[in-house]
Amino acid sequence: MKNTEILALSDEALNEQIKTERANGQSLRFAHAISPLENPGRLKTSRKNIARLLTEQTRRKNEQATNTAN
Repeated sequence: MKNTEILALSDEALNEQIKTERANGQSLRFAHAISPLENPGRLKTSRKNIARLLTEQTRRKNEQATNTAN
């Protein structure tokens, strides 16, 4: 998922995408523990996607807090 796609998401869609990516990452880790994945780079990609989503969520919360403080 690209940053431009993440920026286009609403707050609700962002939260839903975080839940989806976390579940996907967990299932990938479980599958990799049982038998090696064909492409283990997917684990890294999943972690990075989650980090991007969480970063955007934090940025939006900080932006809202700054706006309400002024």
